[in-house]
Amino acid sequence: MVEKFFKLQENKTTVKTEILAGITTFMTMAYILAVNPDILSAAGMDKHGVFVATVLASVIGTAVMALVANYPFALAPGMGLNAFFAFTVVLGMGHSWQFALFAVFVEGIIFLILTAFNVREALFNAIPKCMKYAVSAGIGLFIAFIGLKGAGVIVADSATFLALGNMTTPQTVLCMFGVVLIVVLMKRNVPGAVLIGIVATYLLGIGAELIGWYVVDVEAGVYSLIPNFASGQGLFGGLSEVAFKFPPMSEVFGSIDSILTFVVVVFSFLFVDLFDTLGTLIGVAAKADYLDEKGELPRVKQALFADAVGTTAGALLGTSTVTTFVESSAGVIAGGRTGLTGLSTAACFALALFAAPIFIAIPSFATAPALIVVGVLMLESITKVDFSDITEALPAFLTLIMMPLAYSISEGIVFGGISYVLVKVFSGKAKDVSIVMYIMAALFVIKLII
Repeated sequence: MVEKFFKLQENKTTVKTEILAGITTFMTMAYILAVNPDILSAAGMDKHGVFVATVLASVIGTAVMALVANYPFALAPGMGLNAFFAFTVVLGMGHSWQFALFAVFVEGIIFLILTAFNVREALFNAIPKCMKYAVSAGIGLFIAFIGLKGAGVIVADSATFLALGNMTTPQTVLCMFGVVLIVVLMKRNVPGAVLIGIVATYLLGIGAELIGWYVVDVEAGVYSLIPNFASGQGLFGGLSEVAFKFPPMSEVFGSIDSILTFVVVVFSFLFVDLFDTLGTLIGVAAKADYLDEKGELPRVKQALFADAVGTTAGALLGTSTVTTFVESSAGVIAGGRTGLTGLSTAACFALALFAAPIFIAIPSFATAPALIVVGVLMLESITKVDFSDITEALPAFLTLIMMPLAYSISEGIVFGGISYVLVKVFSGKAKDVSIVMYIMAALFVIKLII
């Protein structure tokens, strides 16, 4: 039954491979269970309630993706979007978190409508192949950068923006050990190499804490790696404090200013989520070799539908925008090819409700090796770009480089899209550009100006 539903043999995979891949994806994105409640609590939301909402929204979005689209893509409340929710809309603009939550809900409804009328599918297909390959490679650089930053290998610097961190700390040493371990295991064709690398790095981290090498310093953001089972609340204790807490309509539409502000907030969520999701789907799909000869993704409508459902359900439950996670590429690299991988990831999220202390205790330096190695492997797609044609090479390069530099998948697509239209038009190749791409480029320019 499982074989028939997920078409495992057709996709050249097995139940064991899919489950291991699903666990791997979860392990690389489990940090969201700790980070999302922490960020949204700054907006005044109940931390435990946001944790439960984060879990449930991730389960729903990922399960819909698995069962409806049959893709190994996992969904959860998106990083960046949660920060925009808390620090810009609530703390910056002075709105309530209920106001921001309603904006996310409206965004989800709009996405459902756009998906139903194939608008998002048209946008996906309109992005040229050179950019699609570059998106995959750009995401590789982006997640490798996230991994290096999370392990302290790369740190912020006031003079040069970025600098090399202290390479003698347990975090950086164990991260580098994890990278080497994963690569060696992959070279030896050991199943679950990425997952083994994460777990081994984490266990060594616990050992480092027990012998006193890894020193806990909460004020400095260095937390204990040993799970704490004594501090948990009831399973759904705080969910009622955040779920279904939309503001009265008088607060949203009380004045012209409120209406305009609400529209701007919804559009901001909409734009970033739209192109982050498209970029992630393109990147991971390219790595999994899902794109057809036209560079299009079969069942893309179903995949985008899952994203819209996740966002709408997440808003109702009490969390920020749900989107497809770039860490899904870790599961793809581990061999995941069908929805069974996603279903396994969803199951892990569900189990996290009962074993939250374990998953929250897993540090970023333990998942960093997986992100770095996956980043390396995703660079392969850039070799498919025709670098002999500068009108193809420049947009691909800008798409690739702007993702890590701007710390945003959507900004990479913005720069790549605008440059693609400009170089094609002014080099006499305007016919290579679709009408939809012209419209997208115009929106990108407006977005940069505003």
